[in-house]
Amino acid sequence: MKTLKLIFAMLLVSTISTAASAQVVKKNDADRKAKEEKGAAITGRQQSFYEVKEASDADLQWMKVIYRKLDLTKGKNSALYYPEEPNADGQSLFFIIMRLLADNKISAYEYLDGREMFTDDYKIKVAEMLDRFHIMYSPAKGSTDKNPKFSIEDADIPGNEILSYYIIERWEFDTRSNQMKTRVDALCPVLHRMDEFGGEAIPYPMFWVKLNDIRPFMAQQYVFTDDDNNLPRHSLDDFFKLNLYTGEIYKTKNMRNQSLRQQFPEDKDYKHAQDSIEARLKAFNKELWVPSREELQARAEAKAKLEAEQNGEDVDTTEATDGKDQKKEEKKSVKTKRGSKSADKKDDKKSSQKNTKIKERKPKETKVKSSSPAAGTRSVRNRKK
Repeated sequence: MKTLKLIFAMLLVSTISTAASAQVVKKNDADRKAKEEKGAAITGRQQSFYEVKEASDADLQWMKVIYRKLDLTKGKNSALYYPEEPNADGQSLFFIIMRLLADNKISAYEYLDGREMFTDDYKIKVAEMLDRFHIMYSPAKGSTDKNPKFSIEDADIPGNEILSYYIIERWEFDTRSNQMKTRVDALCPVLHRMDEFGGEAIPYPMFWVKLNDIRPFMAQQYVFTDDDNNLPRHSLDDFFKLNLYTGEIYKTKNMRNQSLRQQFPEDKDYKHAQDSIEARLKAFNKELWVPSREELQARAEAKAKLEAEQNGEDVDTTEATDGKDQKKEEKKSVKTKRGSKSADKKDDKKSSQKNTKIKERKPKETKVKSSSPAAGTRSVRNRKK
């Protein structure tokens, strides 16, 4: 009887333990799925770590605000476009932005065509933006009027129509470090969509997003920047921080709020203005420091080549254009010529001297020695003398 009670108790304990473990497994699976749907949690400390603090006006000596257009079909900019839909390699930048907006984790601001204002008055309402661009959505679980959240299917996010981005780029000279620093302040996804009659796709700028708001989330997504290396070594944050993108300048901040196309309608003038701005930005940091001798020589060669091309002359770029170097080379060449002439003269003299010193050898006369003792005594006396 006691053995039956013991067996019954052991069976009861085992069934309770298996039920408890099953509940723990189910709870862990539910938590994991909730985290995947919710996304990676970003703490306030992590957010502050990725924020790039703006320099104060007291520390800045010079600043230039540049507007660029990044074409995602060219160069390394494709890293922002692929994959078109989330897969094992990750998700594109636009998917990250849309997920954050749907979960009400970041704010977006109206596109004002050059007069961007990143204040609360110009924050967009996500529902209105989704309706404007015909993106299907539904209210998410836990959504309220003060904290609206939306659920959007991957197939409804038009990631394949985001073919370009506008970015605001700031070039700042910081007096604390005496260096020119470049940072991206904000970006705007541009939707390229054809109308009902087809034809060429029309670009529609959607909204502006502050890069500091999405930087912690971009740091968790690594992308391919080279087809030859299939190992993703840079994150989306590194992509903007290291200036791996390529984009043409379409506007600089000015008082009239005009784009370069409005200022320079002709294609030739427009291209020249873009190249001129790029050259000035790159040369600004170099002109702060005393150039080296090699840089001065390179500038002189370039100047001489340009003058020769304008005059229609042929120039050998391998020759030194510095006046001092030319004089030194001329002196060296004169010395070597004189030295060669003197060396030739010396060789001629030596050869003539050798020729004069050479005499004909005469055969020695053989003297017949006498056998008399008197002759032998005379020869000994002569040797003593």
